[in-house]
Amino acid sequence: MSDEVFPALLAASTNPAGLRLLSPTTSEVEADNKANPNTGPTVPSTPQSRAGADSSDMPQAAEADALAPAVEEPTAPETEAGEAHDLHAPEIRVLGPVEVTGVDSTGHGPRMAQLAALLYFRPGRSADVLCAAMDPVSPWSTSTLNARMQGLRSSLGSDSSGTLYVPRRKAGGDPYRLGPGVRCDWTRFLQFVERALPLGPSGLPDLEKALRLVRGKPFGGRPLPWAEPYAQEMITRIIDVAHTVATYRIPAGPHHDLSAARQAVSTGLDVDETAELLYRDWMRLEAARGNRSGLHTAIARVQQVNRSLDCSLEMATTQLINELLNGSGMAVRKAL
Repeated sequence: MSDEVFPALLAASTNPAGLRLLSPTTSEVEADNKANPNTGPTVPSTPQSRAGADSSDMPQAAEADALAPAVEEPTAPETEAGEAHDLHAPEIRVLGPVEVTGVDSTGHGPRMAQLAALLYFRPGRSADVLCAAMDPVSPWSTSTLNARMQGLRSSLGSDSSGTLYVPRRKAGGDPYRLGPGVRCDWTRFLQFVERALPLGPSGLPDLEKALRLVRGKPFGGRPLPWAEPYAQEMITRIIDVAHTVATYRIPAGPHHDLSAARQAVSTGLDVDETAELLYRDWMRLEAARGNRSGLHTAIARVQQVNRSLDCSLEMATTQLINELLNGSGMAVRKAL
């Protein structure tokens, strides 16, 4: 994470340990949930982030492929603990720059990693669809696709039983896919979050585990058109989870943990610096620390972001700023 973008926020960032729980009870959080019903402690699946991408911009060559659901059911078998059965299986990591276990970061490696992500999220596609998805402007040739598939097959290898992680096709018309053992950090993220949902505050440890999987902007911040809906879904989920953790961690009480809250907010803003909901969390965090300078930094930053977007602050943000800067100490504690 960049320590140049949010210096006041990141100054005391740590990885939370000994996770403890606290339910949100503040009126401001309730107001947030009413104004933003999809961004409260119950994490939704509908993208709401201001940085959303319009999937209608996808090239017509991949139009049929674009009609697939934004998030398809992953194929990797996972256990209830959120870990794959084969912990030595290659993993596709998209919660940050795209990486794949065993695939080089130089030469054709980055493109093979992107191809692996495409095959994971959209399995069973034809050569024409894959070639157009990998380069909508100048689609790959089938020979290029097969060469990259061969490189990916060699890089990923096989499991302990000798089964290839990138199966060979039996006929020229067969679709392309990965083996079911290949893992993905996004699948694990979803499992942690969705397992936490029915547990309420008791699910907080899993929410924080999910955030620890995030390394930066999904797909490195520059997804190919096919990946834009997935990247937006990931950003939205990360913001929701970060806000939930901050909501539980900031209020005073026996489970108060500002370091964990700071880490969560930092993670969320690192993937979407326009997430105004998280700036309100940042403000509450600095107020809880009694750090008026940090509070001013958070306010100045959200104002700068909104000026760059040519939009006004949300009413909830304006009200919170007024309460934290001008209210009494009691008003500040209530706002927290």
